[in-house]
Amino acid sequence: MATSTSPNLSTNLQNSTWKKNFPSFPGKKSLNTKLGFSFSVSFDKSISVKSYGTEKYGDVVVDEEMDKIRRLQNGSDVRGVALEGEKGRAVDLTPPAVEAIAESFGEWVINGLEKQQGYPVENVRVSLGRDPRISGAKLSVAVFAGLARAGCMVFAMGLATTPACFMSTLLPPFIYDASIMMTASHLPYTRNGLKFFTKRGGLTSPEVEEICKNAARKYANRLAKVSTLLNVLPTKVDFMSTYAKHLREIIKEKVNHPLNYDTPLQGFQIIVNAGNGSGGFFTWDVLDKLGADTFGSLHLKPDGMFPNHIPNPEDKVAMAVTRAAVLQNSADLGIVFDTDVDRSGVVDNKGNPINGDKLIALMSAIVLRENPGSTIVTDARTSMALTRFITDRGGQHCLYRVGYRNVIDKGVQLNKDGIETHLMMETSGHGALRENHFLDDGAYMVLKVIIEMIRMKLDGSDEGIGSLIRDLEEPYESAELRMNIISEPRYAKAKGSEAIETFRNYIEEGRLKGWELDSCGDCWVSEGCLVDTNDTPAAIDAHMYRVKVTDDEHGEHGWFHIRQSIHNPNIALNLQSSVQGGCWSMARAFRDEFLKASGVDTFLDISQVEKFAENGPIA
Repeated sequence: MATSTSPNLSTNLQNSTWKKNFPSFPGKKSLNTKLGFSFSVSFDKSISVKSYGTEKYGDVVVDEEMDKIRRLQNGSDVRGVALEGEKGRAVDLTPPAVEAIAESFGEWVINGLEKQQGYPVENVRVSLGRDPRISGAKLSVAVFAGLARAGCMVFAMGLATTPACFMSTLLPPFIYDASIMMTASHLPYTRNGLKFFTKRGGLTSPEVEEICKNAARKYANRLAKVSTLLNVLPTKVDFMSTYAKHLREIIKEKVNHPLNYDTPLQGFQIIVNAGNGSGGFFTWDVLDKLGADTFGSLHLKPDGMFPNHIPNPEDKVAMAVTRAAVLQNSADLGIVFDTDVDRSGVVDNKGNPINGDKLIALMSAIVLRENPGSTIVTDARTSMALTRFITDRGGQHCLYRVGYRNVIDKGVQLNKDGIETHLMMETSGHGALRENHFLDDGAYMVLKVIIEMIRMKLDGSDEGIGSLIRDLEEPYESAELRMNIISEPRYAKAKGSEAIETFRNYIEEGRLKGWELDSCGDCWVSEGCLVDTNDTPAAIDAHMYRVKVTDDEHGEHGWFHIRQSIHNPNIALNLQSSVQGGCWSMARAFRDEFLKASGVDTFLDISQVEKFAENGPIA
């Protein structure tokens, strides 16, 4: 039997964090959890995990049980409700469901390695990290059980970030074969989820769909009790220290400070708002050790209830309190991380929040100075002003389908096709760089901003990083609305697709005067937003279209974007206009000439559109 290419890293099990979860008792002690499974611990270092599935049932019930797992897929992630307390949402991310998904992922990894190497493999090593959500510790046991059933060795990273999980497959001496991050990003504390990585990056939507499909069969076919024996406790490892050192070394090498090589941030004050998520490490293990003053930083202590505000760089409260801290402390920079640190936003030294289009513009300015002529890929909700900002600096702007995985994968494909593409970024704050393995890493994005800030200071400028986007124009109006799909959960996706395809037909038939499917260079929005022009187009995970809007008085003045959410049973609408009242007039036309005229309002909750169409931005 051949072995995995990863080195066998071992740690002392007596130091494992699992020691506090599995206390020592004479003989064997059984523990019951509130999440529907039990486990027992004995001195032979084995854990018996019992997960509860379903009883025997007919074909219809089996199909319903399988649907429960399939509906947990959200694009390239798995997400669900892990705790009670959310109105109108039942718990669906249960330990048996997580165990089945983890087992299927383990099997998928093993099968992939065997196909790649051409012979059987053993000692396949998978790491697991998690954010501080209160359901994480117990659901981790289900992940360990599932991976063990698949035949994988498991390594527990404990509190970690999503980018760190991927990097654990690359950085020595760890170099795991695969990794899972347990997180639900900025969603409420009741939610949780799984993100999957191999050495080549995050899994694609079709790959996660395959894993969930296999997991659904396992979940539906299991009887009342399935017992899994873990012969060895998951091995605790401290990867975050290695990851933090990796980030510190990049800053030191890139800055190459003439006086303070090891402490290039000496003299800078930086405020970090971790939102009680996993991002606190960046303060004490990166910035402090590089000489920065981080006094005044906010919400660094991990707390899975997120008591202060949503850990989200798009959240107005998160940005507002960070802005206040920057101004109060006269800091040079403010940083806002989301829960699992794959997204970030910043505040400049004058207190200006930089997220959304502004953050994309800032990163574009940095990237285009380093890589002239590069293509920048974004989702199709960015402004026309951002396109001008990029092209004015010699770059090319490629608009693509909403969804961070879609945007990143488009950049990967463009590079394969010989089109130099260094930055891929979504308006949500997900951003990836070619130089960083095409990984959406909020900490690495901030790292690039910090390096630029130091460079500007060394060049004698005190203007701050906000000066780099001084000439970015802002849209006169913008709005985001939602329409819930009125349907049983199993039919919601099909009904959403029906509504959006009906919208496309209306536009192509000219039923909305002045509305035309948008385009970007050689790409047209006629096939699931911007169509792939290569021979291997990416699978469409959610239907979406962007139209440009023109009228006789103003000419082309805005755009309208409609998309199906991959996370919830609803349809999202984004509107942007360069003239006063433009979004209002678009909403009225959309309501009167499409929603009501086509009849799709019979299975959509259009109350938000109605309110906006009647009252405008006041709504």
